[in-house]
Amino acid sequence: MSASDENSTGQTNQSPDPAASLERYELLLCVTGGIACYKSADLASKLTRAGASVTVAMTENACRFVTPLTFQAVTRNRVFTSIWPDMADHDSKHISLTERADLMIIAPATASMIGKIAGGIADDLVSTMAMSACGSCEMLIAPAMNSRMFSSPALQANIKTLEARGVRFIGPNDGRLACGTTGPGRMSEPDEILTAIESLLAQTPPKSNLA
Repeated sequence: MSASDENSTGQTNQSPDPAASLERYELLLCVTGGIACYKSADLASKLTRAGASVTVAMTENACRFVTPLTFQAVTRNRVFTSIWPDMADHDSKHISLTERADLMIIAPATASMIGKIAGGIADDLVSTMAMSACGSCEMLIAPAMNSRMFSSPALQANIKTLEARGVRFIGPNDGRLACGTTGPGRMSEPDEILTAIESLLAQTPPKSNLA
């Protein structure tokens, strides 16, 4: 797409600079365990290039697929992997990070994590952050799992519960899954999630502007 397009009146419409579309926004990207974690690294890179400050939090299982160092390299920010703070750090990260964030994104979100959030279970860093995000920042969830798991009545009920609470969902897409089957369950592509984030934040000024 060109940087500018001419409309029907002959005037030129300037397209927004993609490098600045998320400038000054604080995003909290939470990554749970699944093969789609590799897409999350690409997403973190795209969000950073769009001008956002991206902080990544990972579950223990997510660290089995992609190392925290990968996310640190693309975001240039510290990556959080445990609810237990460093001895020298007295800040409650599950509270302070969600207070600062303009949006919390969980990508990929496993069936287990969606169930925890719907049921009010806070037993690891990401689920605890999701609990503390209530009333502080919006949440966007990108599910990724086997198609039969996604279609299960329990998972669908959990999604409806969270949607009723104002949580946004994107995907999953149809396609070939890591288990070899084909159907709904592929995490949305990073570009799709980026577009959804830009749309969600378009009418909301960054919290940093209000400080």
